[in-house]
Amino acid sequence: MAQISAELKARIDLACRTAEEFSNLYYKSLDSKRHLMSKYYLDKAVLVWCGNGACGKENIQKFFEELPSTEHTLISMDSQPVSEAAVGAQQTVLIESAGHVKIGEEVSTPFQQSFLITAEQDKWKIVSDCFRLQEPVCV
Repeated sequence: MAQISAELKARIDLACRTAEEFSNLYYKSLDSKRHLMSKYYLDKAVLVWCGNGACGKENIQKFFEELPSTEHTLISMDSQPVSEAAVGAQQTVLIESAGHVKIGEEVSTPFQQSFLITAEQDKWKIVSDCFRLQEPVCV
């Protein structure tokens, strides 16, 4: 296995800590403080939720407010720093999370979510967010 530089290891460690802290706050807000969701998104962020899209933090906030109540349970999460070659000097982290979500009165369903977050004025903000329920595909 190839050695990674101390700098890359530090960036990976920071991405992992950031992902854990950010995800805990995000899912807590989504489940119990939904009126605050827009604060997690950049002004021009993009959300795709089970094939339904919203652009801009105001539209994303409106989208979340129209969803039934939710209860998320995270099972796994991974993250990585995004290469500076792709984002310049902008500190950016890719987060992959998975778990179960209970939507309204429905039975709990597995989900997967991918976030691309970036640092803006010392706060992490979502650039892109893709959420998908893990339901069997019927052919």
